[in-house]
Amino acid sequence: MISKVSVFCASSHKVDQKYFDVTERLAKVLVENNITTVYGGGAIGLMGQLADTVMDNKGKAIGIIPRFMMDVEWGHKNITELIEVKDMHERKKKLVEDIDAIIVLPGGSGTLEETMEVITLKRLGKFTKPIIFINTDGFYDSLFQLFDKMIEERFMREEHRDMWTSISKPEKIISAIKESPVWDESAIKIAAV
Repeated sequence: MISKVSVFCASSHKVDQKYFDVTERLAKVLVENNITTVYGGGAIGLMGQLADTVMDNKGKAIGIIPRFMMDVEWGHKNITELIEVKDMHERKKKLVEDIDAIIVLPGGSGTLEETMEVITLKRLGKFTKPIIFINTDGFYDSLFQLFDKMIEERFMREEHRDMWTSISKPEKIISAIKESPVWDESAIKIAAV
């Protein structure tokens, strides 16, 4: 059963409308399936769209935000719960606690940094839940090409491709999570190449 997911996404409000549309569609699918959304706690950009849509559709949104971001008033004021943490490191730890999957929407360096950390933890068997990229209009194609290069050049193993799944439409998120390859703590045995 999927009850809580963490969504990594951007705070930029200047991105193309298609990214806002995909975020809104994802939020609706999560609410329709009674899934709590955990995210970075911001009020603008894709973060704001995600939280606003969840709340407008009577869902649950939990934001996790560092204190310094609250000091500049980036926190969302109208969500189910806003958890203030000490720093970015603590935020990343909290974003992956007690969740059933991670969903990665298009984003910038912060989104990429969070994603690379959980992929690294998954490779080491310290994080075992599904990681699903919503690859809107091929946004993450060049990242997947880089992963292919890492595997081809033996920085990663072929088996490591099972650490993530890519879908093109948010409507496929539930099946993507359910059909994600099983991963467990034994992954540490294949972490090294």
